[in-house]
Amino acid sequence: MMGALALALPRIMVGALALALPRQAHAQNRQALRVGYIPIIPMTQLFVMEGEGWTKAAGLDLALTRFSSGPAMVQALASGSLDVAYIGIGPAMLARARGIDVKVVAANVIDQVALIGRGRLVEAFAAAPTPAAAFAAFRAAAGRPAKIATLPQGSVPDAVLRYYLQETARVADADVEIVGVGEEQVQQLLLAGAVDAASILEPILTIVLERERSAKVIARADAMFARQPGAVVLATRAALGAQRAAIAALVALHVKATAFARGNPDRAAADVVAFIGKGLVSAAVMRKALTSDATTLIADPRLIVDSTRLLQDFQQRIGAQPTAIDIDALFDFGFYDAVPR
Repeated sequence: MMGALALALPRIMVGALALALPRQAHAQNRQALRVGYIPIIPMTQLFVMEGEGWTKAAGLDLALTRFSSGPAMVQALASGSLDVAYIGIGPAMLARARGIDVKVVAANVIDQVALIGRGRLVEAFAAAPTPAAAFAAFRAAAGRPAKIATLPQGSVPDAVLRYYLQETARVADADVEIVGVGEEQVQQLLLAGAVDAASILEPILTIVLERERSAKVIARADAMFARQPGAVVLATRAALGAQRAAIAALVALHVKATAFARGNPDRAAADVVAFIGKGLVSAAVMRKALTSDATTLIADPRLIVDSTRLLQDFQQRIGAQPTAIDIDALFDFGFYDAVPR
């Protein structure tokens, strides 16, 4: 019996080694990416792939860093501390204009920014024939311009707001005051009554509608800037060269997460809550935000090329982006096109 056991031991050891090798190889093949993001609904795909455990299963280790705005993320890209950014298309263009070698490898959303008002400004909109007349009436009654909070200049919410005021609604400059702050401060200022409106994204729109009785969306996203380009997945040239397989895996998961969020809003809402609203926002409110008019999730970067050109033209006219970039060179469609569908 001892002889049989002795003969069996090498086979047992070989079997154990064979079982261990795939795990060891899998551990060695794991790929790390430093990813920046802003805690808003347009970054849903990132929250879904992490929340559902897909990144770990695909061999990706994402080191996530939270930012309050896109321009702040541009500084991190410039310093080389990020490989990938879930960021607005405005800051993406700004980064490239500043000489940071980056590429858009996937899109996240279109029509993401709406204008929400509160109190007397909502009343002015209800009584006036046009938005321009509403802002003028508010200024006449309040003795001051309407204060509108948004993210800092260079961000998509700021650009969309300025486009709406100047190009769409033709509002007099003297009738508005724009306050650029971080995304958490936008919500705080609006709920505290320190501003009259905000040009902002989900879930802030839904949260404010739930908590402030006088709040109302006074300009829908598609009315502010039709098919406005929103958040994107931005990769650095260094990462595209050294971690190409990791970027490809990330984009594949991004495409998968886009379809998942559309078809499973309850599960997706739970994933989003775990990242940006845990203990503060209910899953029911997050679901409303995820299915609102200001949340049109996409993945194909081609869908935003034309509107990105329009946005750049406007940003240049107002001096927010002094240097024009080659829009075609900003995009890399290869990763999206390689995803099996």
